[in-house]
Amino acid sequence: MGTRLSTMGDVNSEGDNRERRAATFDEIAELYDLGRREIPEQLIDDLFANVPIDSAHADVLEIGCGTGQATLPLARRGCRVLAVEMGANLARIACRKLAGFHNVEIVNARFEDWKPVRQFGLVLAVTSWHWLDPRVRYQKAAAALKPGGTLAFTTGGHAFPPGFDSFFMEIQDSYEAIGAGRLEFPQPLPDEVPDQRIEIEMSGFFEDVRVVRRLWKQEFTADEHVALMTTASDHRLIEPDRRERLFAELRRLINLRPGGRITKHNLTMLHLARVKQTGKPTPSASPSAH
Repeated sequence: MGTRLSTMGDVNSEGDNRERRAATFDEIAELYDLGRREIPEQLIDDLFANVPIDSAHADVLEIGCGTGQATLPLARRGCRVLAVEMGANLARIACRKLAGFHNVEIVNARFEDWKPVRQFGLVLAVTSWHWLDPRVRYQKAAAALKPGGTLAFTTGGHAFPPGFDSFFMEIQDSYEAIGAGRLEFPQPLPDEVPDQRIEIEMSGFFEDVRVVRRLWKQEFTADEHVALMTTASDHRLIEPDRRERLFAELRRLINLRPGGRITKHNLTMLHLARVKQTGKPTPSASPSAH
């Protein structure tokens, strides 16, 4: 049958900052695909080391697949994946890239509006959970899971462990010069960054909550780093002339370094929780208490 692309109407924008920023990715879908790398294999290893599912038999609902940064590694491991992506352009690219996998379907829909066609053993959101409506995301995820199924999502981002690359301190003057503010140092250490364990428990829909932290790093040339920053939602909202001034300074500083490369540390917090058997919140908790 092959990978297919389904559609589900237009996304009804809520007009808030979260949805506005989320929509920027679809506006630059081709650039997003070029700038965003696949997630590291060790993150997939962490996932299947902590869920009672063999990857070759996993039935996964992926929320916010982008252009397939996590979908491709899942598909290669034999997972059956239904990926829901709200951006029509992103979904088309993901569909094209995954066309050779008969175990993958891409659905163009806003997860909050989408009605599951079946229940899944695993609901997964890699770097997309924070874009979902916090009023309904836990309830919707719970409803999509089989009894005993697992919700897994990641949070985190740029991390600053001891010895992090000083480039990220040096570039702050350039951000301030274009009116984008600056990141103040010292930043919290990776083990000090809060997770969302309490929020999951307060939703009332999940139990057996666990968080797996992984610190990892990547190297970037000037062009690679600018390509990544071009896709960042906060950078997309910077006025174009000011953004290009910033990117020119990024390139200059990186190219001055030996080898013309920087090292970026990332913290990924993999949150795992088992859906409660009732599929309903406990009387003492509110599904909107986030």
